[in-house]
Amino acid sequence: MTFQTIAGQEKAKRILQHALQRNNVSHAYLFNGPPGTGRMAAARAFAKALFCEAQGDDACGSCLSCRKFEHGNQPDLLHVVPDGATIKIDQIRELQRELAYRNSSATRKVYIMEHAEKMTVQAANSLLKFLEEPLSPLVAILITDNGQAVLPTIRSRSQWVPFLPMAPAQMLDALITDGQPPLLARVAVHLASGFDACKEIIQQEGFAETRNVVIQLGKESLTRFTAAMITSQQKVFKTGLAERSELVMDMLMLWYKDMIHFQAGRQESMVFIDQVDWIGKHAFTRTPEGWVNCMEHTLAAGKRIRAHVAPQLAFEQFLVKLQEG
Repeated sequence: MTFQTIAGQEKAKRILQHALQRNNVSHAYLFNGPPGTGRMAAARAFAKALFCEAQGDDACGSCLSCRKFEHGNQPDLLHVVPDGATIKIDQIRELQRELAYRNSSATRKVYIMEHAEKMTVQAANSLLKFLEEPLSPLVAILITDNGQAVLPTIRSRSQWVPFLPMAPAQMLDALITDGQPPLLARVAVHLASGFDACKEIIQQEGFAETRNVVIQLGKESLTRFTAAMITSQQKVFKTGLAERSELVMDMLMLWYKDMIHFQAGRQESMVFIDQVDWIGKHAFTRTPEGWVNCMEHTLAAGKRIRAHVAPQLAFEQFLVKLQEG
């Protein structure tokens, strides 16, 4: 794991590598951004570079410290994750004890805290005192989905490192370069915010089959109402896909959006590019407003499922709405 292996996030990597290059490393960093944007990968790459004996702007990968890190044998790297729903004060106290115990040597210590926004008030205040009086040399890497939910005094004492959602086209290129199946990658880039999250989706068991079922449902929902009802029962709600009904709705949204892309002559933007011939024959059976209505019905069905309406009922109501226009 090095900065070179992380797709995108040039601003975040630049901030961290400049700190390494200038030997001006802060005692605390706040990695802020949505899941799947490479925050943990960057945290590990940064920590590895901090331990690296070459002391450059990236880990060399060959020194003893790098090899220890790669094999999970770096004793001066600590992790903190929520205990249940929150990070509790006892966890911060334990972290302080561990670091105090290990501070007998002059080597740098690093700790990575996931979901930093989930610290209780007591835990955050305890960490704040820790940040104000750091055990030197010590680097804290706080990872969060919502930096604004972190105690303002902690934010003010940390270097903000932004992780931004990658553009779908950029993610698609990165995924294909990584060897991921192009047709699956085209779907995944619209379902997640970052390279790592997209890759995880693609590699989920059954993702390719889910795409095939969505294509069948997408076609039948527009032309064969009864067939769509039967397909949904046999291939979704009587199978393991029943637990992924929200994903099915998200992918159907992309199917109807492809109709608009085709009408507008944006075939390069289509998700289901292998279905361009079928879509071309049906894209003009409704107006752009009609396809937007289909998308709105899909969104509404997804919301009902998230609100704990029985997925099969929500889907059947959705199919009826499609027939009504």
